[in-house]
Amino acid sequence: MTKKEKVQFVIDTLQSLYPNPPIPLHHKDPYTLLIAVLLSAQSTDARVNLITPILFEKADNPFEMVKLSIDEIREIIKPVGLSPMKSKGIYGLSKILIEKYDGEVPDKIELLEELPSVGHKTASVVMSQAFGVPSFPVDTHIHRLMYRWNLSTGKNVVQTEKDARRLFPEELWNRLHLQIIYYGREFSPARGWNKEKDIITSTIGRKHLK
Repeated sequence: MTKKEKVQFVIDTLQSLYPNPPIPLHHKDPYTLLIAVLLSAQSTDARVNLITPILFEKADNPFEMVKLSIDEIREIIKPVGLSPMKSKGIYGLSKILIEKYDGEVPDKIELLEELPSVGHKTASVVMSQAFGVPSFPVDTHIHRLMYRWNLSTGKNVVQTEKDARRLFPEELWNRLHLQIIYYGREFSPARGWNKEKDIITSTIGRKHLK
């Protein structure tokens, strides 16, 4: 199977399994998505989705968020982990959004990456899922699967993103990165992996994987 055929097999299989993948983090606008993605670092989407309704009931926009203290934010978001850093980031970026962008989330990735606690992946998710701009955010699932499928070297997420953007058509990026995440969770997890159920890896993956 050629590299081009492998890529098409991935696209076709994922499309058949997840034709309309939902955005896993609950949100109502770019700001609440930005906060939810920031909170999801080293946590699970399920846990974040339990905490964000509590946080957003008190503050679902930057103007209300800065009325809370960093300690108040930290107390609410403790269950998702890394709360000292995340609470400072949420407060800090909310303040900047008010001062520089009239409370709106900018729709340019370089401006998002300038905000406190917002890295490239977080900014890419917001660009893709809030603004519909073609992006390919790479999380642990995508990084793992691109390596297992022999479509990337697995050296680092930067290289994995470059490889994904090079191999897959741009018009599919926003849907495809979600499809890969769902596939990774269901069929190709890091632990408890049953290769027989993982049809993509079994068909096109690295032969030495156990």
